[in-house]
Amino acid sequence: MIGIGLVPFSPLGKGFLTGTIDTTTEFSSDDFRNTVPRFADRDAREANLAFVELLTRIAERKQAAPAQIALSWLLHQKPWIVPVPGTTKPHRLRENLAAADVELTPEELREIDDAQIEAEGERYSEAAQRMIDR
Repeated sequence: MIGIGLVPFSPLGKGFLTGTIDTTTEFSSDDFRNTVPRFADRDAREANLAFVELLTRIAERKQAAPAQIALSWLLHQKPWIVPVPGTTKPHRLRENLAAADVELTPEELREIDDAQIEAEGERYSEAAQRMIDR
């Protein structure tokens, strides 16, 4: 037993919560996010920027990156929740690991929880959604 109860899937929202994607971002033609309604639909992407804006405001106060705030929030939920973000860049790996050192106050945790932001757009294309729980 390793003591982990939940490993959240895509804890940085397929890169969206890093703050590097906005309404003008164009993905390469082979990027799967072109098939994901939350990314492919410009209106959904614009609405979902509310998540990033919230994380960015807190990150600026903490002198951290938005991704670190997202990961730290998960780490603050329960001790048995362990996010494992994917990355291909060493500097992002170091940034993600440093999220464990970002302390969020009860007020900051409440600020995130109270935001009550609802995600716009489907998580996956219709075809990909049919592949889940088969």
